[in-house]
Amino acid sequence: MIELAALVFLIAGALLGFWVSDMRIKGQVDAAKSKAAQHLQKTADETAIKAKQIIADDKEDIMQYQKIADDEIESQKEENITRENRLNQHEKYLEQMKNRLTKYTNDLNERSDEQAKVQDDIDDVMHQAEDIWQQRELTLQSISHIDKNYARHAVLNHTENALRREKDIEVKYNLSESKVAANKIANDLVIEAIQRGPRDEPRSHIERNIALPSSDIKSKLIGKDEQHVRLLQTLTGTDLIFDEDYPLLLHIVTHDPIRREIARTTIESLIISRHFTNSNIEYLVNTTTQKVNAALRETGETVVHSLHVGRVHPDLMKIIGKLKFRTSYGQNVLYHSIETAQLTGALAAELGLNTQLAKRAGLLHDIGKAIDHEVGGTHVELGVKLTEAFGENEVVVNSIASHHGDVEPTDPIAILVATADAISGARPGARSESIEEYVSRLRNLENIANQHKGVRDSYAIQAGREIRIIVNPEMLNDDNSKLLTKHVKDQIQDELTYPGKIKVTTIRELKAVQYVGKNKKRNHNTVKEA
Repeated sequence: MIELAALVFLIAGALLGFWVSDMRIKGQVDAAKSKAAQHLQKTADETAIKAKQIIADDKEDIMQYQKIADDEIESQKEENITRENRLNQHEKYLEQMKNRLTKYTNDLNERSDEQAKVQDDIDDVMHQAEDIWQQRELTLQSISHIDKNYARHAVLNHTENALRREKDIEVKYNLSESKVAANKIANDLVIEAIQRGPRDEPRSHIERNIALPSSDIKSKLIGKDEQHVRLLQTLTGTDLIFDEDYPLLLHIVTHDPIRREIARTTIESLIISRHFTNSNIEYLVNTTTQKVNAALRETGETVVHSLHVGRVHPDLMKIIGKLKFRTSYGQNVLYHSIETAQLTGALAAELGLNTQLAKRAGLLHDIGKAIDHEVGGTHVELGVKLTEAFGENEVVVNSIASHHGDVEPTDPIAILVATADAISGARPGARSESIEEYVSRLRNLENIANQHKGVRDSYAIQAGREIRIIVNPEMLNDDNSKLLTKHVKDQIQDELTYPGKIKVTTIRELKAVQYVGKNKKRNHNTVKEA
């Protein structure tokens, strides 16, 4: 029974729990439905409000768009009216232009008709003139019995002959005037060039000696066991010799003027610094060498720019700077080259030639002297090789080759260079050589030539750079003349001291003269050989 009651209670409790749960679920469902209905109502209300707002906004936008469209339509209407007015005005203008063009066309047509009538009249007159001209020619031919072509050629030949005679007379007159005034014109040109071009320059960079201030400086310069002097000689490539009569006088002996300048400047710097050590000597020699080389380029650039001779190769400007330390007969070669360039330019300007090219040739005419102590050959040969290597103008090269008469000049500028070179070297004060030494050198050259048998006369010219020997043609034949030239050359080379190169020229001249008849007509037969 207890078990049955428990079962009953259990079933009843289950049913009761089911009913309670069902009631709770129904209550939740009803609550959810109520909330859903409220939410739907709220959503509907919000949707209605939003819809009304959207409709109101759309109406307002539509009204704005409609207003903008109406304004645009009104504006387009006004623009269309304005364009229509403009088109009407343009049509009126075109109509007026059409009327004017029509009027101009009618006027042109009338003038064209008038011009055509005038041209017809002119053509008629031309035809009549041609007929008259032909009748005139026929009449002239019938009267003169000469063909027209023959008459034309006769007139032309007569005119040509008359002009040729006038030309010959004028040329002959001008040639005679030129011959008479040639010397005066040449003298005037030379004098004008001398006055305009050169100027005296102080002699510099020819000092070969240094006077030491005291015996103490001399001792320090020599050094222990003469190590300082030997080091200086080794680094500079010079010989340093003290004078026997003047113990404080130091001679710098070398054939290279650049080395002499480096040694001189280094020793002077040592004397000023009074710091006589091997390291300081090496430092000063290196520094001085760099300064001297830089000064060479700077000097060349200054000269080239001052003379306005155009662009020059940088290496060639350095070689030009070397001329500053080179002398010839005591005359500084750089100053001589500048002077020659100025003279050549002045002469070229007077003659209407290329002034820049003339000054360039004058500046470079002695460029070979800058390296003649380094390379074998005369300064003329070296100058020609240098300028050809640097691509100089052919006129410049020929001016260098011909300024001592070794070759023939091919341009008037080459002749001017030789003239300017002679003026610069021969003017008073240009060279330190005394007149006695100069005359003695020329006399020695002539004496050597006159010693040989068969020599009629001899002349030393070109400041002693050339000797010309006149031989007796009856005593010496061609072969003996050539042999004489060689003997004189060898004797000069063995017995005399001379700068540069001396040209020996032998001239053998034979004249045969005969007279025939009363008029004594001459028959000359001349033979010249050199």
